[in-house]
Amino acid sequence: MYPNVCLYIDGAWSDGGGAALPVLNPATGEPIGTVAHATPPDLARAVAAAERGLQRWRLTSGFERARVLRRTAALLRERSEHISRLMTLEQGKVIAESRQEVERGAETCEWMAGETQRIYGRTIGARAGNISQLVVKEPIGIVAAFTPWNFPINQMVRKLSGALAAGCAIIVKGPEETPASCAELVRAFAEAGVAAGAMNLVYGIPSQISEYLIPHPSVRKVSFTGSTAVGKQLAALAGRHMKPVTMELGGHAPVLVFADADIPGAAKALCGNKFRCSGQSCINPTRFLIEAGAYESFVDAFVAAAGAIKVGDGLDPASTMGPVANVRRLQAMQALTADALQLGAKLRLGGQRIGSSGYFFAPTVLTDVPLTARAMNEEPFGPIALMRPFNDLEEALTEANRLPYGLSAYAFTPSAAKARAVIERVQSGMISINHFGLGTPETPFGGVRDSGYGFEGGSEAIEAYLQPRFISVAELS
Repeated sequence: MYPNVCLYIDGAWSDGGGAALPVLNPATGEPIGTVAHATPPDLARAVAAAERGLQRWRLTSGFERARVLRRTAALLRERSEHISRLMTLEQGKVIAESRQEVERGAETCEWMAGETQRIYGRTIGARAGNISQLVVKEPIGIVAAFTPWNFPINQMVRKLSGALAAGCAIIVKGPEETPASCAELVRAFAEAGVAAGAMNLVYGIPSQISEYLIPHPSVRKVSFTGSTAVGKQLAALAGRHMKPVTMELGGHAPVLVFADADIPGAAKALCGNKFRCSGQSCINPTRFLIEAGAYESFVDAFVAAAGAIKVGDGLDPASTMGPVANVRRLQAMQALTADALQLGAKLRLGGQRIGSSGYFFAPTVLTDVPLTARAMNEEPFGPIALMRPFNDLEEALTEANRLPYGLSAYAFTPSAAKARAVIERVQSGMISINHFGLGTPETPFGGVRDSGYGFEGGSEAIEAYLQPRFISVAELS
């Protein structure tokens, strides 16, 4: 049974002041529930609650904050099946991927529980014997966070656990397309013991919420995950009000497959990673750059693996890929495919909608895609793999760096020299060689250039929510 999702403000669930918004099941296109719509009075309540909650939560010891985060992890695991089912109903991904996401959310809470007990300051040697100099790190204050629909738990848990571990209060705008799994995450935090007001969850009109929260004088930090276009708008708004930002934005990940790689193994691994979450992940490989000598054999192996994918309702255990999340993504897949084919790309697999109900799009492989195609310049964010051959290392590196994005990149080769060239010269915040090693709680996650600013995950994650202060004391005799 899918719930009608409420706002969470000041330790209580409530309806918003606006008309409830419908939530659709992407496997059917039909409504399954509603989500509350926050209005400016609701946002004002959330800010007032966060102001009170901050004063309580920042004084809670790191030891106790860690206990709360660990209890949250335990609750997520206890409720995994319920939360996973909700996620698949509202987002479409197969149930196995939903379960993995809930487990990763629990792991993130456990990692940040450790980090909250490792908030260190330092002493600085003074120029006189009677002076003590200290650097301390304190919670930055109230955080406004904005999260997307593709990974409802994982994108939100990074922000919640980071802010709460640091002792901050947070108001998070969840995704209206996938609200129920986010609400269950917040419920777990609340029942684990987060102080009332220190954590608030709202939904509604995104522009209205961002334009209210970001300029608000009580909000001291902004964290956003989403598209580059929207991220630039929010970063500009935050900059006008001197608010620091963490921006995890879009990508267009190149993968360089050299002829000396294990071609069948690379094709199988890349196919599984490409079509995870129906291709709707900012770190999925999108531009497949294959050395000419291995191009045809790689394409054949990749097409064979993609052709074996079973597309269907994510709740069906036999499905290995679900629908795209909404009708906008379905229409985008159709438009990007048609544009590439018109410009001379070759269709090796898929390329069309499956059925007439729901938002199913076939795993699609396009080869010899011209650089002028929209899909080679805009993040596809769906189940479309774009293949191009390259003749030498320089050509591959030039294409890898051609776009302004720099979130993730991959390479497959046993050659240490080629791997080193990719690591040193591809402009990307994260690079993984011969496997997919990105996105675990203990490793930093973030991009460069138009893919954003700042990192989530790893020991860097908590730093974004801390404000250093310098203190110098002269002892008077």
